[in-house]
Amino acid sequence: MKNIINNYSSIEQLTNQYLNKQKSTEKKINGISFEEILKQQTQPVKFSKHASMRLTQRNINLSDDQSMRLQKGIAAADSKGVNDSLVLVDDIAFIVNVPSKTVVTAMDQAETNSNVFTNIDGAVIM
Repeated sequence: MKNIINNYSSIEQLTNQYLNKQKSTEKKINGISFEEILKQQTQPVKFSKHASMRLTQRNINLSDDQSMRLQKGIAAADSKGVNDSLVLVDDIAFIVNVPSKTVVTAMDQAETNSNVFTNIDGAVIM
C-alpha cells in the first residue's frame, strides 16, 4: 500500500493510468488480421475480362451447383497454398489465380483435347 500512496497523489491519477491505456484488440495470425481473413473468405469468385469472353465465345453456362463447386475447389486449392490452379468442374476447366479468387480462363471439353496445362502449381478435380 505504501508504494501506491507514494507514487500517486490521488485516486484519479491511478484510475487514469488504466483508462488511458490503448488496448490492442486487433489479433493477427501470420501477419494477417481477422478482418483481412474474413474478406478473403467471403469474397466471391471473380472472372477476368478474358475468362468472361471465353465463357461467352464457348457458350459455357455455369449452373448454381457448378458455381458452388468451383468456389469449393478454389477454397481447397487455397488451403493447400496453391497460387495458380486448374479446377475441373464436370467437363469445364478453369485456370484460377487462387489468392485473388479470379478465374483467368475457362475451357470446355472440346478445348481441352491437348490435356496440357502450363503455368499452374496445383489441380483440383470437383
